[in-house]
Amino acid sequence: MTMNRRDFMKPALAAGIAAAWPRLGAWAQGTFPDKPVRIVVPFAPGNTLDAALRQVAEVFARNTGQQLLVDNKPGGSGIIAAQNVTSAPADGYTLLLGNTSMLTINPHTFSKLPYDAEKSFRPVTNFLGSAMVMAVNASVPANDIKEFVAWTKANPGKVSFASFTAGNSSHFAGVILNQRAGIDMTHVPFNGTPPAVTNLVGGQVHAAFLPLLAVKPHVDSGKVKVLAVTSPQRSPLMPNVATFREQGYPDLDIYIWASVMAPAATPDAVVARLNTEFVKALNSKEIKDKWRAMDFETLPSTPEEFTSFARLDSKRWAEAVKISGFKASE
Repeated sequence: MTMNRRDFMKPALAAGIAAAWPRLGAWAQGTFPDKPVRIVVPFAPGNTLDAALRQVAEVFARNTGQQLLVDNKPGGSGIIAAQNVTSAPADGYTLLLGNTSMLTINPHTFSKLPYDAEKSFRPVTNFLGSAMVMAVNASVPANDIKEFVAWTKANPGKVSFASFTAGNSSHFAGVILNQRAGIDMTHVPFNGTPPAVTNLVGGQVHAAFLPLLAVKPHVDSGKVKVLAVTSPQRSPLMPNVATFREQGYPDLDIYIWASVMAPAATPDAVVARLNTEFVKALNSKEIKDKWRAMDFETLPSTPEEFTSFARLDSKRWAEAVKISGFKASE
């Protein structure tokens, strides 16, 4: 179940993209886009991924002369956003910011979905990757995973962990740790990252799997401790914190990501032009520097590379969902 962040994602060079898309015509090269492009986001404004997309939108607009309009449609485990895009014209002017949950977890937690994760969309490129951290309230008497596991075993049925949504990566990270460590943390889901952080800081839950940026101010103030990061390598923003892999839990290599998707019938030439523009933005020093400060990584790819990446990720989440027994409410 281990997955290194760069195993399947290699930066796509413009020459390679052109070779991969032989039907790229003069129309697409010369005139697309000739009006603003809308990208539907399954998060509320202010979410860290939303903020990262808006930074790319600025570069996209400078490079193409057209705006990249961010359209926030949160809720429904990403289903609302997905449906909005599947019903849009397949002309390249409506895109989706897909994510881990929508494309590789939902298919295993919902018995039926109003979209097919592979067949309803065409990948443009992978977009962004980020690890999570396991954070605990400062009152928890543990400074690493070994101590936390021992404390949890000494307090059966009393230790809880928060996720930013039931049925998401932050939920199943706790499920995997329970299974691998032989502990019984109780899952407490929240509707988004901010309330999960609030309850962690307040001590209503003992632990949480969350983005580093969401908890770092509270780490700095001493209200929260970070016991491990889910990336294969330590975070440069918190280099003294060991990874789960270093602490004996390689199955907790969990990399959450977002991708740019188009409706399934979008023409090859349009997808190729979009790929070129997004890859150009993601490879820019401006975006790399901004995202590095947010503990995010750019993941430019060809559409084919993303398809392979998503299929592998889907397999690992299928196992986590099976272990948990979780089924989404429909």
